[in-house]
Amino acid sequence: MLESLLNVFNPEEHIFTWLLAAFVMAFFIAYNTFPTILYVAKEKHLVDEPDSRSIHSNNVPTLGGIGIFISLVVVMTITGAFLNTKVLLLVMGALTILFFLGLKDDLTVLSARKKFSGQLFAALLLIVFTDTRIIGFSKILDVETLPYWVSIGFTLFVYILIINAYNLMDGVDGLAGSFAFCASGVFGLLFIITEEFSLATISVALMGSLIAFLRLNFSTKNKIFMGDTGSMIVGFLLAFFAISFISEAQTNSLSQFHKASPALVLAILYYPLMDTFRVVVIRLFFLKVSPFKPDKNHIHHMFLRIGFSHVYTTLIIAIINLSIVGIAFNLLHLNLNTQIAALLVYGSILYVLPFAFRYIQVKKLNFKEEH
Repeated sequence: MLESLLNVFNPEEHIFTWLLAAFVMAFFIAYNTFPTILYVAKEKHLVDEPDSRSIHSNNVPTLGGIGIFISLVVVMTITGAFLNTKVLLLVMGALTILFFLGLKDDLTVLSARKKFSGQLFAALLLIVFTDTRIIGFSKILDVETLPYWVSIGFTLFVYILIINAYNLMDGVDGLAGSFAFCASGVFGLLFIITEEFSLATISVALMGSLIAFLRLNFSTKNKIFMGDTGSMIVGFLLAFFAISFISEAQTNSLSQFHKASPALVLAILYYPLMDTFRVVVIRLFFLKVSPFKPDKNHIHHMFLRIGFSHVYTTLIIAIINLSIVGIAFNLLHLNLNTQIAALLVYGSILYVLPFAFRYIQVKKLNFKEEH
């Protein structure tokens, strides 16, 4: 009876039940895995010790990525029989490569060259064997289609950019996890609309594992960081979602996102991409240092400096980025170049607003104290 049920079951006919099951399964696995990870990390002293750049004062375990990885792999293994097995296997292979690279970096030290090489290899696996790549610029700056090898090279660049931009934003409690949760939710919705159900399943599974992680990432007693293991895995999946969405939209002329997919992806990933660009410019042209030298010039550090807590910083950035995505959805009827130009304007304005409001509050407070 069970065999016959499995043979006739089609996730597409029960998509919301299917996705809910994937979400709950990922959450349950991660939720029950994290306590063991915390225990082992504390017993073996596998923790992040505070230094001059740290914004925490206690030793905190950095192996949260293990729980995220385990929950994702189990969900993809169980659901693989009903979905696009080739894609799921390649994603699991890529995640496994990045998992061990990130784990070595969290436990000891891994050179930037080896991390970079691993990221390139993992991305190349998916690009070559699934032919999921950015085939052109959708007439951005009048560029329609790229030559094959240029397309592969540019897609690799996008993978590396998103993975490392996401890694750089992991500096405030809950920020990286909350951002990835929201971004995965938007990508999941887009994959449902475009009927990419295998990708929708991965995105909701990631959301489930991140909810379990955020419970501890926000905790004061049993705090855990996702570490490089988690940031590389999650950053890679966000890059994979972005490139898969653009690739599907560009190759399907009937898609409602055919000419708008790059603008939507930029909106979804606006914060890490904009913040990374901003920090690199500051380091290169103002501080005259290497763009890879860590500092506290990120926007989330600025929020902390003007008095916002970790929770409020995370909440404000999440709300602003979701607002940017909402506006982008309402501009789909415009020319793509116009969409991107507008995104740069309203996105920048929205991120300046909290600082303007805080400045006005301080001015009012000073005025009352003087009078």
